[in-house]
Amino acid sequence: MPNVRIPAGVREDVETLWEYHDLRQDPREVDVCIGLGGHDTGVADYTADLYHQGYFPRIVFTGANATTTLEAFPHGEAVGYRERAVAQGVPDDAVLIEPLARNTAENVEYSRKVLSEHAIEARSVMFVTKPYHQRRVFATCQVVWPEVEAYCVSPPLPLDEYVSSIGDVDRVIDMLVGDTQRLTVYAEKGFIATDQEVPGDVQGAFDRLVAAGYTSRLVPEEPLHV
Repeated sequence: MPNVRIPAGVREDVETLWEYHDLRQDPREVDVCIGLGGHDTGVADYTADLYHQGYFPRIVFTGANATTTLEAFPHGEAVGYRERAVAQGVPDDAVLIEPLARNTAENVEYSRKVLSEHAIEARSVMFVTKPYHQRRVFATCQVVWPEVEAYCVSPPLPLDEYVSSIGDVDRVIDMLVGDTQRLTVYAEKGFIATDQEVPGDVQGAFDRLVAAGYTSRLVPEEPLHV
């Protein structure tokens, strides 16, 4: 059974990365919400909750499948998230799906295309995603959809509660490490905006977690220290 307890020897470094990826942007009224698919069903639940609070009239769920989500969402992440939100009382006609995206840039680009195809003008967008994904989504939007007013939020769970909700501490730490690396690697490749500075304490935490073996989500064939 996967462990849900953060090892004491890495807790401080995990907390450093966790705090770094949180943009601390509060929910606010926007034209559209875009919920990014993945293994974390809390994203769909939180999107539904924000809809019921009146923050937006329309939702786009985006995402195809990864190997880690195929069993949970055999028809795709976007479809699975939509079904979950509708089961929580979100009206059918308030939800669009984008079922093809396989990475963050495609999540943003294809969702924008879906909105255009439905003649929906979105001047402001709130992205709902996993906690460790916030900075990368925001930086991706700055490149792919720079003219929209973008915000990014996640289910408001403390670190230990989030780990328990996922059920696998190693997976969460690996994801935190992987997304930290991507902020540098992807900025160098021009995939995301370059203004997501990685402070020294974050770099140090990243390096130590890599040395501790949390490497499964690193970009292949890239230096470990980025």
